[in-house]
Amino acid sequence: MAEFKDRPVNLLKSKFAEDLYKQVKDLPIIDYHCHLSPKEIYEDKVFDNIGEMWLAGDHYKWRLMRANGVEERYITGGSTWEEKFTKFIETVSTAYGNPIQDWVALELEMFFNITLPLKPENAKAIWEKANAKIKDEQLSPRKLIKMANVEYIATTDDPIDSLEYHKLLQDDKTFNVKVVPSFRVDNILLAQDKNYPIYMCQLSHASGIKIQDIETLQKAILARMNFFVSMGCKFSDVGIQGFPTRIAQKSEADETFKLLLQGKEVSQEQYNGFLGYMYLFLGKAYTDRKMVMQLHLAVTRNSNSEMFEILGKDAGFDCVGEVIPINYIRNIIDALNSNKALPETIIYTLNPSMYYTLITMIGAFRNVHLGISWWFCDHKRGMYETLEKLTELSHIKALVGMLTDSRSFLSYVRHDYYRQIVCDFLGGIIKEADDLAIDVAKALCYTNAKKIIEER
Repeated sequence: MAEFKDRPVNLLKSKFAEDLYKQVKDLPIIDYHCHLSPKEIYEDKVFDNIGEMWLAGDHYKWRLMRANGVEERYITGGSTWEEKFTKFIETVSTAYGNPIQDWVALELEMFFNITLPLKPENAKAIWEKANAKIKDEQLSPRKLIKMANVEYIATTDDPIDSLEYHKLLQDDKTFNVKVVPSFRVDNILLAQDKNYPIYMCQLSHASGIKIQDIETLQKAILARMNFFVSMGCKFSDVGIQGFPTRIAQKSEADETFKLLLQGKEVSQEQYNGFLGYMYLFLGKAYTDRKMVMQLHLAVTRNSNSEMFEILGKDAGFDCVGEVIPINYIRNIIDALNSNKALPETIIYTLNPSMYYTLITMIGAFRNVHLGISWWFCDHKRGMYETLEKLTELSHIKALVGMLTDSRSFLSYVRHDYYRQIVCDFLGGIIKEADDLAIDVAKALCYTNAKKIIEER
C-alpha cells in the first residue's frame, strides 16, 4: 500500500494516529459475522469481471444505485456486467460522504493496485485494468481472502443447512483459513410467516425428529445445534424484526406453537410470549455449549412489498426499525442471568438513538458487549459515535471489534477503514502512543475477537 498521505482514503489526522495504525494495519482479520457463501469459497471459481465482483450480491451498492435513480435493469436486471459497472461508477462518483465511496476506493487499491479517481471518465480504464488483474492473477474467492490476510470466517447458516461445503472446506488441506458456520435462528422464530409449517417440516427432516409440540421443537433445535458445534460453530445470531415483549411459560408457549404449526393465526401477545420463551431456551442452549449469542436489533425487513415479491429478501429494501424499549431487552438478559444461563453476548442496534440506554443496560451484566456500528451505521460518523458513546459510558476495550456483515469477498477493506477510524479516535483522546495505547488499539482490531474465539 502507498504511504498514508498518498492513499485514496486516509482518515488519520495526526502522527500519533499514524503510529498506532502501523501497529494494527497488518494484523490478521477475524470476520466473526458475515454472509459469504461457503459454497463459493469451496468451489473457488475465478471471477469473470469486476462488475460481477462488485454487484452480483451486494445490496449496499444496489440501494445506492436506486437512490441515484438508476433503473433496476442496471442493478438486478438483465443488463451486461459492464453496463452495470458503468452505472455504478457514475453513481459512486458523486456519492460524497457515503462510506461506499471510500470502500470502493480501498477495494481498488488493496486488490487491484488502482488509484484512479472514481469518475465516469475513468470507468473504462478501471474496468480494463481490474479485469486484466482478475485474468492474469486468476482472482477467486480464496485468493481475495488470502490477499486480505483473513484468519477466521464465521458464515451465517440456517439450522437446516447440511453444512456440506463447510465439511469440504475443513477437509481441504490446501486452504488454511478457518471457515465455520454460525447458527442463525431467524426462520425458527418467524413463526407468523405463512410458510412456517413448511419450514418446520424441513427442520424435522434435517434433525430426524418429528416436530409436533414445543418439546420436540426444542429437541430438534438442540440436535441441529449440536451438529453445528461439531462443525466448529461458536456463534449464534438472530436478526428478526421486533423483539419479544414478554416471556410465556412453557405450557402457554406450547399451545401457541401448536397453533402456529398448523398455520393458524395467533394474537401478537401470544406470539410475543412464544418468542420470549424461545429466546430464553436458546440462550441457555448457547451457554451450555459455550456459544456466543449475537442479537441484531431495530431493523425493519422487506419494506417494499412489490420488490420483495420480485426479488425476495436481502435485496436492499430493509431499513432502520423503531426503538426497542430497553426494558424488553433487559428482561430477556436478566432472566437468562438469573438462571445462570446468560451466554457471552454481543448486541447490535440499527437505530443509533438506542446507544445510551443500551450501553448502560449492557454495563449491568458481565460478558455482554455492544456490537460495532451495524449496517446503516457503519459509516465514518457512525463508527466515531459508537466509540464516543462507549468511551463515555463504558470501557473502550469492551468492544469486540469489526466484522464485515457482507456478501462481498472484497469487503475486507472495511476492516482497514475501521482500523484507521479506531487509531484516529484514540489519537484524539490519548496523549501518547505508549504500550497501553497500542494494546487497546490491537484489542479493538484483533485480540478481543481472537480471545472470544479461543475461549470457546
